[in-house]
Amino acid sequence: MIEVRDLKKTYQMGDETVAALAGVSLSFPRGSYLAITGPSGSGKSTLMNILGGLDRPTSGSYQFEDEDVSHLDDDGLAHFRNQRIGFVFQSFQLLPRYSALQNVELPMVYAGIEVKERRERAAEMLAKVGLADRRNHRPTQMSGGQQQRVAIARSLANNPDLLLADEPTGALDSSTGKDVMALFEQLNSEGLTVILVTHDANVAARARRRVGFRDGLIVSDEGSKS
Repeated sequence: MIEVRDLKKTYQMGDETVAALAGVSLSFPRGSYLAITGPSGSGKSTLMNILGGLDRPTSGSYQFEDEDVSHLDDDGLAHFRNQRIGFVFQSFQLLPRYSALQNVELPMVYAGIEVKERRERAAEMLAKVGLADRRNHRPTQMSGGQQQRVAIARSLANNPDLLLADEPTGALDSSTGKDVMALFEQLNSEGLTVILVTHDANVAARARRRVGFRDGLIVSDEGSKS
């Protein structure tokens, strides 16, 4: 499904060139469940940003099934993000003045889906994450775990091929974090490809494959490759 080859990403900081990725090669098929781990500055978030079309590599290739993402222009990347990728962030990134239903609708608004269809789809996704009875609540009226479930529902709105989660349990207590991880595992069992970035060894241990980063390179790769 996804293959990156000799991926490099450098940043210019004054007179110094910093290598966030120093030549990363990685592949995984549809239906995978990966945890990307490593200390701060190891390159794991940079890789996730490139996989999600939020950033471009300095060099190397990125093949997403039949699409060469490395050569997409800005409009192509925006379409790729909207249609093929779902994002879940540590800070939820919900709009506080919008209800749960309206937050889940947003990706479909950008995709040009008509009102009736997107509202039905948003309600369906909220039910899927166990929040059918919270559809009209705003984020400030929900717990952290409920907000993260809304964010997950939003990430599923456009039927993505890949779900990317950046420290998805980082703002949650351990019990709520386990509930969120169980939801990721359920989604993966239904065929969704899931990649998460985490500092938490307990979270990483629940993934079927664990890829460790240090200094912009892969230093370990454990678990199922299928």
